[in-house]
Amino acid sequence: MLTEIAAGDAVALCRSSQLFARGQKVFPAGVTRATIDREPHPIYVARGEGAYLVDVDEARLLDLNNNFTTLLHGHGFKPVVEAVCELLAAGTCFSNPTRYEIALAELLTSRIPAIERIRFVNTGTEAVMFAIKAARAFTGRSAIARFAGAYHGAYDWAEAGQNGFDIRLDGSRNARLGYRGAPSEIANDVLVLDFNDADGLDDTIAAHASRIAAILIDPMPSRAGLLEPQPVFIERIMDVANRHGILIIADEVLNLRQSYAGASARYRLKPDFVVAGKIIGGGFPIGAIGGNAEVMSVFGGDPSSPVVSQGGTFSANPVSMVAGLKAMEAATPAVFDRLERQGDWLRAELSAVARKHGAAFSVTGAASLLRIHPRATPPTTYAEAAPTPPDIAAMRSLSRHFREKGILLPHDAAACLSTPMGDDELEHVVATFEQFLVD
Repeated sequence: MLTEIAAGDAVALCRSSQLFARGQKVFPAGVTRATIDREPHPIYVARGEGAYLVDVDEARLLDLNNNFTTLLHGHGFKPVVEAVCELLAAGTCFSNPTRYEIALAELLTSRIPAIERIRFVNTGTEAVMFAIKAARAFTGRSAIARFAGAYHGAYDWAEAGQNGFDIRLDGSRNARLGYRGAPSEIANDVLVLDFNDADGLDDTIAAHASRIAAILIDPMPSRAGLLEPQPVFIERIMDVANRHGILIIADEVLNLRQSYAGASARYRLKPDFVVAGKIIGGGFPIGAIGGNAEVMSVFGGDPSSPVVSQGGTFSANPVSMVAGLKAMEAATPAVFDRLERQGDWLRAELSAVARKHGAAFSVTGAASLLRIHPRATPPTTYAEAAPTPPDIAAMRSLSRHFREKGILLPHDAAACLSTPMGDDELEHVVATFEQFLVD
């Protein structure tokens, strides 16, 4: 009998491994997203329950990933589930518009100061791509400036510089392209800057100002380390852009969750375009480009020949619109305030634990976002945040420890909170971190 039970457990415990073996036969690298952790194999999910997910082996994990910050209200949020279930029988997509897209647009334009007009697409990558196209069309210029290390999706011009830059023989910077075989000319139209380098903005931008359509900025770049923007840096960006007729694109696909009005409002950045996604879809695919009426006019004009043609078979599909509307209606100022308090407490406690044990770890982030770094001092630049091989090994070890203790922590330790989380969940995170440092 014991032998039979042990054999059954062995089969149950390796279901994720079995699924990965099947995936390797049909997907490159066995998965369909490069961001999936495959050490030793992906965790395949069976279902989500509020702040938790349950994998195919019935392990219950506190979810600090929330599909890369998308799920502000966690899994199975009842208002979204009920609204989507009611909608499904009426139709999931049409070539014609529906009232649902207007309702979500009205909500977003009413709370995000920089958005007067908006267009919906399907992903954050699409939204960034169309924002860049719109800036080019409005200014008549082709180049963009962006900050090293920030992630802006997979559009070639947004991807260049994501991994920093190389120095040319003349001392200028050459944006590193996103993949082998990418057109080398792209680097000529992407100026790579350093986040929080206020003093370096003036001269660098001025030398190329006549070609630059827009400065693309994530107000608190997640991939680059959740770096807190310095007020003087934000002020200098706006001053330089205004003096040279350059537009500002704020990529808030991830960081819109920083406040009721988004990240730009939080840091007093006044962008011409705001790119949104993730939380505004309520768990369904979405992206959006918003801005003032003047710059957004490039999407309008003669319907047969707009300055920038933006379509998309599933853009503004009613499922994403309804789900997003319900999720955002529930994201009230009180909800954001509560998440802010929880985030402040968690970041402070994690930092205190690291200091208590003399461990070389620090924590960055804001509102419901946090990131643990394997360094004693919180980074303020991408160069400081960029992990070394030992750093990567340390963070993977941390992620494995968290998983063993029932917490899903992304391997780069960039985490987020969701509204179903309470004191017990936050205390569990702190205790697990301390145990890692002690062990």
